[in-house]
Amino acid sequence: MRLGFGIFLGYFLIAILAGYFVLNVFVDEIKPSARQSMEDSLVDAANLLAELAVDDMVENRLAAGDFSKRVAAYQARQLDASIWGFSRKRPGFRIYITDAKGIVQYDSAHEDLGRDYSQWNDVYLTLKGQYGVRSSPAKALGESGSTIMHVAAPIKLDNKVIGVLTIAKSNLAVEPFIQRTQRKIETAGYWLLGASLLIGVLISLWLSASLQKLVAYAEAVTRGERVVLPALSLTEIKRLGLSLQSMRERLEGKRYIEEYTMTLTHEMKSPLTAIQAASELLQEPMPEEQKQKFLSSISDQARRLHVLIEKMLQQASLETRQTLENAERVNLSAVIKRALDGFGPKLEKKLLKLHVSIPDQAMVQGDPFLLEQVMLNLIENAADFSPRGGALGLTLERKDQVWSVCLRDHGSGIPDYAMGRVFERYYSLPRPEGGAKSTGLGLTFVKKVMDLHGGRVTLDNHPEGGAEARLDIPASL
Repeated sequence: MRLGFGIFLGYFLIAILAGYFVLNVFVDEIKPSARQSMEDSLVDAANLLAELAVDDMVENRLAAGDFSKRVAAYQARQLDASIWGFSRKRPGFRIYITDAKGIVQYDSAHEDLGRDYSQWNDVYLTLKGQYGVRSSPAKALGESGSTIMHVAAPIKLDNKVIGVLTIAKSNLAVEPFIQRTQRKIETAGYWLLGASLLIGVLISLWLSASLQKLVAYAEAVTRGERVVLPALSLTEIKRLGLSLQSMRERLEGKRYIEEYTMTLTHEMKSPLTAIQAASELLQEPMPEEQKQKFLSSISDQARRLHVLIEKMLQQASLETRQTLENAERVNLSAVIKRALDGFGPKLEKKLLKLHVSIPDQAMVQGDPFLLEQVMLNLIENAADFSPRGGALGLTLERKDQVWSVCLRDHGSGIPDYAMGRVFERYYSLPRPEGGAKSTGLGLTFVKKVMDLHGGRVTLDNHPEGGAEARLDIPASL
């Protein structure tokens, strides 16, 4: 399972479960809350009507007294009320009064006069001095599936309970309000759930993007590529990336030291052995001519050691660098000219003809010293593989957004078996005419410098013979 999908799936399940439970809690609380509110209003109404019914109750004229007339007038009213968008046409109360024995003395519905209600909770509890309330099925009113709430209040005379007044109201009266509130809560809940899921997707993508960058960085390091730690947003992930980078640098530093020590030791053995042998022989009497030959050998081997050490120091300076530290606008044409001037004597020594075609100005962003070392390495490599009295061709031209340097020799070219290894560290081909191998670090150095400059180096055989090295360096704006 991909990390981003896993994060989103986990967030999705949490959001669904949270939404389900929250919505259910809200919805489950709507009906009780609405009915509690209705019951509170019925308590006030029942106690008010109980006070109004005292006189008719005492004088035993509930059926024809002022109370019954006022209730009948109330029931005949046309309300024409609009309550939060719901129309109300008729009164919704049913009122009945029982005496102190629980016998119905008055019923606004004219259905249960004379019946014994003493066992119903509303009457039974009120007569005992407690709060009386009950809910009963509404089948008698043709409202199947609903209930009717009965709220009672005592009718008192001289602080003595002489009867009970009960107000009955169908719970269906508040059902429209409950359903509308439920719909609104559910709609808002679905919108909230959708917004949560969208946020979850964005968070998952954000986390996944940072982690994918870190994974790609780790994989590139594993492959031995020189990559810069990507920009990471989350603090913890950024700290993890920095820890990986620090660990990489320490491990690379340790490995490079080991490799360089072993390579330097190996490469130095041959010239040191030759110098030691020549110096020992010089301690013995010998002809002047032979003496000069051994001295010349010592000088050549010392020079070889110097070149080896310089190359390895150059290489070591690049191994731990991820970016250019002293980048500036550089005229590549001037860099190439300086390199050619510095290499002029060797070209003349081999009688090499140089054909140069470069503009006066070619601006790039980079390190002038490193770029000059790159050109020196390429020219040296081309000169080494060129036959005596041969020719080199060097051109510099603009191609789209890069400056392209092309250096061609007219040697034997690159063997097929070496094509994939020319930039490999310490890999070197034998020079023509019995020349000694190089350190195998020059082209590796060139490639690393090009990587630091965001450029590219290629080395291929030319269709007309010889080898051709090409540098592509991004042009500076």
